[in-house]
Amino acid sequence: MKTLTIAALLSCIALSALAQEDDAKKFTAERVFDLEYADDPQISPNGRTIIYARRSIDRMTDRIVADLWTLDVRSGAHRPLISGEGSVASARWSPSGDRIVYLGMKDGALHLRVLYIDTGESFSLAQLAQAPSAPAWSPDGKSIAFSMFTPEKPPSFAEPPKQPEGADWSKPFRVFDDLVIRFDGAGYLKEGASHIYVVSAEGGSARQITKGENNFNSPAWLDNATVLAVGNDVEDAYLDPIESEIYAIKLDDLSMRTLTSRDGPDFSPVVSPSGRQIAFLGYDDKVLSYQQTDLYVMNSDGSNIRNLTANYDRSVADMAWRGNALVIQSDVDGDTVLSSVNMNGAVFKLVGDVGGTSFGRPYSGGSFSAASNSGIVAYTAASADRPADVAVLQGARTRKLTALNDDVLPHLDMARVEEIKVKSSHDGREIEAWVALPPGFKADGSFPLVLEIHGGPFAMYGPFFSAEIQRYAAEGYVTVYTNPRGSTGYGEEFAQLIDLAYPGNDYDDLMSVVDELIKRNYADPDRLFVTGGSGGGVLTAWIVGKTDRFAAAASIKPVINWATMALAADIGGYVVRHWIRANPWEDRDAYWKLSPLSLVGNVTTPTLLMVGEEDWRTPAWESEQFYSALKLRKVDTALIRVPGSPHYIAGRPSRLIAKTDNIMGWFAKYDPANDTEEGVEE
Repeated sequence: MKTLTIAALLSCIALSALAQEDDAKKFTAERVFDLEYADDPQISPNGRTIIYARRSIDRMTDRIVADLWTLDVRSGAHRPLISGEGSVASARWSPSGDRIVYLGMKDGALHLRVLYIDTGESFSLAQLAQAPSAPAWSPDGKSIAFSMFTPEKPPSFAEPPKQPEGADWSKPFRVFDDLVIRFDGAGYLKEGASHIYVVSAEGGSARQITKGENNFNSPAWLDNATVLAVGNDVEDAYLDPIESEIYAIKLDDLSMRTLTSRDGPDFSPVVSPSGRQIAFLGYDDKVLSYQQTDLYVMNSDGSNIRNLTANYDRSVADMAWRGNALVIQSDVDGDTVLSSVNMNGAVFKLVGDVGGTSFGRPYSGGSFSAASNSGIVAYTAASADRPADVAVLQGARTRKLTALNDDVLPHLDMARVEEIKVKSSHDGREIEAWVALPPGFKADGSFPLVLEIHGGPFAMYGPFFSAEIQRYAAEGYVTVYTNPRGSTGYGEEFAQLIDLAYPGNDYDDLMSVVDELIKRNYADPDRLFVTGGSGGGVLTAWIVGKTDRFAAAASIKPVINWATMALAADIGGYVVRHWIRANPWEDRDAYWKLSPLSLVGNVTTPTLLMVGEEDWRTPAWESEQFYSALKLRKVDTALIRVPGSPHYIAGRPSRLIAKTDNIMGWFAKYDPANDTEEGVEE
């Protein structure tokens, strides 16, 4: 047996110390628990104070929680307002700015509460049997409207015998007679619908103002006696899952008048400061897989509807009145921007760094609010190297008011994110992508590459912070994420290129990006890996059926068979009507040719499948079909089922960590760089 010399021992000790020093600067899995981000900034009516949800991670409960903090716009003074209530949501200023309504946890239940700014005292408005949502103040500040699920008696065909006292019988049968019997994140649905309620701002009994078997939500006040709501109050509403109208409900007699009537969704009504106009979002339904959302304005009685963004080739995600104009949020060429829209439809860009609230993967997003009188806008500010902070726009000047992660991220070696643009091999279209380069990166052709594909597929990645991307980079992977055709933010025509053709030539876009990185010597062509979730999981499974160039793949929560997805997933009705536009038994070929299962006979790439056990968007049997097929073909595969998880696997921090670490563990198993046998000298 060989012995270590003193010099060798000292060398080992020195290397161990260096490794510990490197780990201290590394974005390790545990660092995810140190992160915070800002969300839902709401500016006071006078434009002087911002309240926002400060989101952090509770290590003991493994949950993202939110306290409510305030910011003084002028001085930047930063202080807590509500903390220790588990998680605060939907905080909104009263019209006079003296109170805040919010949703807060108490005794394990979600309560509708009002807080007085001058005293800091709060109280629950009503004893509610179900969780409330979307609270909205009346113009005079005397009432609050909100939406809440309202149970109804479930269907039954038999009356069970009376159970003897103390007997241990099985649970009663559950009978369903709706198309959608379960929904992702909610599980099997109870019989009932969402309805609008009104309660006094001083508390009391809530009054239900909408009824029936169809859902009503998004309450807004037209005036002190009229509430607006969004719904589709027709028979068999489930057959047209995107259809909705805006209704005006009189509180004195609960009469309901329809303000919109076109074929297509109308939603998110926002009343102008004068009360004479209503802005809302929507589009004319052409029964396509994707259409952009436009901004409309109508008179308060529903007349004179005008499309203000007919000439603005981007989808509007949100809007708010600012004086006589509107501020809109939209995705534009990889960035999320705020723009001003006047009543003539002219669009002027205000800021271009909105976002940072996705946290796990680099999706677009973010939120904002506007003080109508002062014109000040509060928003979540995004960057590639940190999650969202709160920023304000005053005139033409922007200022960041928070730096929530300055205690952590500046002290770590983070990935440098570089933007590239590549011409697609299919038709020469420009494809935008971002490359996260690991610490110590050199373009020497030696690094492993992860192609990470977004879901949707109608969604957009961008230069936004991503804990998952940073984890890949911290472990030495060059990671590229891109917006292939079908992505939003590049105009309606670009998104509709995958209509009835998904997956399709988006494959060529993705391969063109990989080819470019190899050409630049950013990656070793023998150390290529591919992964993606949801729509990205679909494309991952499609890619391994088209090429064997990847050393390993991880398809996360994919659709593998469009027929089984259409007939049993929570949005199956939408897939049938808008995506495939045929029933599975009427056009089997349309479903089969777009299903990754159709290509499974070509697969030789070791492929990992991962899905949540409570995922009803892309249910577990989708992944299981691909897993079983690969097993039958003796292709290396493994199936990971995530207990208790819906479609959003990374919704709990420990799951985000386990997801990325299992993916990297699978990749490491098939990395050619790990094939050499290394002996250990004794």
